Amino acid sequence: MPVRKILIADDSSTARHVLFQLLAKHGYRCILAETAKEAFDKAKAEKPDLILLDVVMPDMSGFELTRIITRDEATKHIPVILCTSKSHETDRLWGLRQGATSYVVKPVDENDLLAKIAALG
Repeated sequence: MPVRKILIADDSSTARHVLFQLLAKHGYRCILAETAKEAFDKAKAEKPDLILLDVVMPDMSGFELTRIITRDEATKHIPVILCTSKSHETDRLWGLRQGATSYVVKPVDENDLLAKIAALG
């Protein structure tokens, strides 16, 4: 199923705006969330095709939320791409072990992100 609707979850308004602009210009419908709890609630209510999730969040880490999303019956089918400034290989591996489909490092390379999204469809 092609990705059309993407939930962007990041506590940084700048990061949300940058990702929203990047994805909207390529025709994706974007939903925004500022906290992990809000992201999980919107994932269950909105049923996005993909979740772009920051790792460093105030209420819960993106690693923790990825575990929850990938184990919950209502959301486990939704792929998660962790989108973070944490660039260590151990962080990437840990994110993938938590259930993330992929991992991108900020600042996001537009072509890389679009290729990862296209690979899901």
